[in-house]
Amino acid sequence: MTLSVSHLSLQFGEKTIFQDVNFELAQGQIACLLGHSGCGKTSILRCLLGFETPKAGTITLNNTPLFNQTVHVAPHKRHIGMVFQDYALFPHLTVAQNIAFGIGTLSKSAQNERICELLTLIDMTDYQKRYPHELSGGQQQRVALARTLAPRPQLVLLDEPFSNLDVDLRTTLSTEVRALLKSENVSAILVTHDQAEAFNVADVVGIMANGTLQQWDSPTGLYHTPKTQAVASFVGEGSLLNVITLDTHNQYATTTFGKIAYANTPTDTQKILVRPENVLLNLDNAETYATISHKSFRGNYWLYELIKDDNTLLAQGNHHQDYAIGDVVGVSVNMGWVL
Repeated sequence: MTLSVSHLSLQFGEKTIFQDVNFELAQGQIACLLGHSGCGKTSILRCLLGFETPKAGTITLNNTPLFNQTVHVAPHKRHIGMVFQDYALFPHLTVAQNIAFGIGTLSKSAQNERICELLTLIDMTDYQKRYPHELSGGQQQRVALARTLAPRPQLVLLDEPFSNLDVDLRTTLSTEVRALLKSENVSAILVTHDQAEAFNVADVVGIMANGTLQQWDSPTGLYHTPKTQAVASFVGEGSLLNVITLDTHNQYATTTFGKIAYANTPTDTQKILVRPENVLLNLDNAETYATISHKSFRGNYWLYELIKDDNTLLAQGNHHQDYAIGDVVGVSVNMGWVL
């Protein structure tokens, strides 16, 4: 593993920022720490960089300890690159000079070779003599990433790198950044609160909530097999229904919306997660009935909110199933996930 983080905790005075964080990152793998503001994800980056001193735990990069009970490697010796939220480009330096900033120890020919290589990689060969104020936000972001990649760091960290850009540009640039990181085969960790952004960039995503790393998994794993209610609530759309009874032999939960089969091994029986696509809507032969309280057209399908006995359930209907608010429809749920 390129990066190994074990039992990492951080505390400021009496306040615990995060505790017992564990994850590993392979060579060339891109990860994302995802969660609401204040959950501790940026503080993890600061510990990796050496800007904060953890209360406990270990950080190892390519088999070299960066932090443990006896070791605390200085930030400039960690071989970790950082792309900041505001890009932090030097305004008095050209694009080429900004990229060259971290490779001053190389020969002039080696510097020029690396600059040309990265300018080609970010598709900005015609911009090398321009200054940051002459560039768009997306171009500045690409230059900031190129400058970070120039000295070939063992790990790249990106803290909310697209937050200052509009939605369309964020989507385009996040795809470009993934391609750039993959082309350099560099390991990276992105911090964001935007799950669409995280899923677009990352191979593996860690969900942070309540000061803990709730789950470290692939995007599909987080969506289809969440391990906690916090993950289920944060990732994708779905409904957490109260479990009335649980039949572990036949593997179904009884809820207000009928019996729901599940495939996982429950560790907690308080709730069952139901994704909208696992809800079938029909008027005949349904197990139960509910009233449509809200609807939203999503292009190729409708997203309905159903209500029964003050309980709500999200359901996905195809574009031909155009029910009206107030309609009573049959409801059948074919799968859930007990949490």
